[in-house]
Amino acid sequence: MRIPYGRQSIDESDIQAVVDVLRSDYLTTGPGVLEFERAVCAYTGAKYAVAISNGTAALHAACFAAGIGPGDEVILPPLTFAASANCVLYCGGTPVFADVDEKTYNMDPEEIERKITEKTKAIIAVHLAGHPCDMDRILAIARKHRLLVIEDAAHALGAKYNGKKIGVISDMTTFSFHPVKPITTGEGGMIVTDNEKFYQSLCLFRSHGITRDASLMKKNDGPWFYQQLNLGYNYRITDIQCALGVSQMKKLDDFIGRRKEIAERYDKAFADCNNIVVPYRLPETESGWHLYIIQVKNCDRREVFEKLQADGIGVNVHYIPVYFHPYYQEHGYQNVHCPKAEEIYSHIISLPLYPGLTEKDQEYVIQKVKEHTHESV
Repeated sequence: MRIPYGRQSIDESDIQAVVDVLRSDYLTTGPGVLEFERAVCAYTGAKYAVAISNGTAALHAACFAAGIGPGDEVILPPLTFAASANCVLYCGGTPVFADVDEKTYNMDPEEIERKITEKTKAIIAVHLAGHPCDMDRILAIARKHRLLVIEDAAHALGAKYNGKKIGVISDMTTFSFHPVKPITTGEGGMIVTDNEKFYQSLCLFRSHGITRDASLMKKNDGPWFYQQLNLGYNYRITDIQCALGVSQMKKLDDFIGRRKEIAERYDKAFADCNNIVVPYRLPETESGWHLYIIQVKNCDRREVFEKLQADGIGVNVHYIPVYFHPYYQEHGYQNVHCPKAEEIYSHIISLPLYPGLTEKDQEYVIQKVKEHTHESV
C-alpha cells in the first residue's frame, strides 16, 4: 500500500536514544524501564506505572490485579480488538458484551447497567479510536454496584475527559505502544494506577511473581535471596524499548496535535456528504485521534473498501465484533447479539491517520473516498 492507515513516526533522536542503550550496561530490567514509567506518570498524573511487554499483557496484568477469576463476569464492548476480551478469559473469567452507543461507538452506559448480575466484578471501558467513553456515567454505575473499572486506553494516551488526562480516572488504565499507536516502543504496554496494592501486584505479575523485596518475602536467607509469591509471567519490557518510549513521550503532544489537524481536515471535507458519517466525540472529551473511522451509507462497504485498496490507500476496519470470531462462536457466544455494534460494523472504514500523513496524500484519500461513495469531488 502506498498510504498505510497508520505508521510510526521515528526521528534521529529516537534512534540515538536506542543506540545509547545498546552501548550501555543494561539492555533489560535496568534504569531505562523506571525512567519510562516515570515519564508516563509525569504526563498522565498517575501515581504508579508498570511498563510491560505489550498492550495485551497490560490488560492481562490488570485483570489479574483486579482479582478476576473463574465465575467472575466482566462487561466490555464488542467493537474492540479481541485482546480486550481475551484478557478476561486468560484469568478464567467470562466476558459479557454490552452494546455500544450509536453515535460514539463506545460502550453505552445504559447497556452496561442491563448486563450487570451478581457475578459481575469489573467493567472494561475501551476508548475506541482515542475518543474517551462517558466515564462519569460508567464510574457512577461502578460505584453503585461496587465494581472495578479498567480503562483499555490502547488508543487514548494523551486524550482527556473533563480536562483530566486518561490514566487518572479509574482503578487501572492500560496503554499500548504498538507502532500504529500514539507513541511506539516497537511492542510494549503500560498499566497506570493510583492504588499501591494494584501496583505491587502488577510488578510481581510482570516478572514471574518473583520479588527481592524483603518486606514482601516470607523469609530472607540473605542478600541473594528472592521468592516466587504467585504464578506470574515473563512480561518484562527491555531498556531498549523503554529508551525509545522516553524519546517518543517528548513528542506525544506534537503527535496528537498533528493527528487532530488531519482529523479536522477530514471532518471539513466530509461535512456535507450524504453517504459519509464522520466520527462523533462527547463534548467533554479531547480525543487522542488514534483512528479516523467513517461510516459509508447507501453504497456497498466492501466495494468501497476494495476500490480504495486498489487506489493504494491502506484502509482498515476497526473492529469486527469480538463475538463474531470463530473461537467465541465455538465457546458459548453464538447467540450473543449487540444490534447497534453489528449495524455500525457493517458500514465502518478506517481512513489513514498518522502524524507523517502529508496534506497531498490526505487530499488524495479524500478525493477517492468521495469518488467511491458517489459524493461530488
